Amino acid sequence: MTTQPTARDRLADLLDAPAKPVDAGYLDVLGDAPQAGPTTGLTQRVMRTTLLPQVYEHYWRPAFGRLFKGPFGPSMADEIRLAVELLALRPGQLALDVACGTGRFTRAFGQAVGAEGLAIGLDGAPAMLTRAVAETPVAAGVAYLRADAVEPPFPPSTVDAVCCFAALHMFAEPERALDSFARILRPGGRVVLLTSARRDWQPARIVDTAGGILSGQRMFDRGEIAAALRARGFVVITERFSGVTQIVAGKLPEAN
Repeated sequence: MTTQPTARDRLADLLDAPAKPVDAGYLDVLGDAPQAGPTTGLTQRVMRTTLLPQVYEHYWRPAFGRLFKGPFGPSMADEIRLAVELLALRPGQLALDVACGTGRFTRAFGQAVGAEGLAIGLDGAPAMLTRAVAETPVAAGVAYLRADAVEPPFPPSTVDAVCCFAALHMFAEPERALDSFARILRPGGRVVLLTSARRDWQPARIVDTAGGILSGQRMFDRGEIAAALRARGFVVITERFSGVTQIVAGKLPEAN
């Protein structure tokens, strides 16, 4: 009697780098490295603590999301719904959730792509991934990976969808991350990003810039991410702004 490969086995087969299974239930390509790239500031260091994963999904992320999105911005549940819709996820697809944290979006993507598909949660923080695995049903078609978010270890044209919410502004090299996302997406693949959006009014821009410097977060201008996606060949680009955040989505052209 042959056994069906697990979601983690299927993930291992996709990687172009050696991965070590970790007892907590995820694969690791970073080994003993504390993180993949240089620390960009206070916010990123907090993300690596062991306490934050215990409160991240239900308290930290909703509270800080509301602070930055403003009173009329989408809730976390709305963000998840928007991400699934903008990625146009279908059964059988491969979805990559970059900087997945405790896996709330990844689990939703797993439901959308079904058992025949695969949702992959990628993060650099072992404590986040340990919590994500614990929160995810075994049969959910979801697997987790500790790896570099700027250069996910996948061959070109591997995944159908890439989501990166509330993280791009903390990367030391966000432009290189966008290059990687375009590289690993299949023709017709989609990306959706939630990141910072500096306001246009000059006094507000000064405040936004200062806040970014103090917290180690890059403050992108409105329209900057859409332009970056367009420069990498993405089409059907949409933008949504709330407070000092933006949700930007795009699609690669279909293969000829």
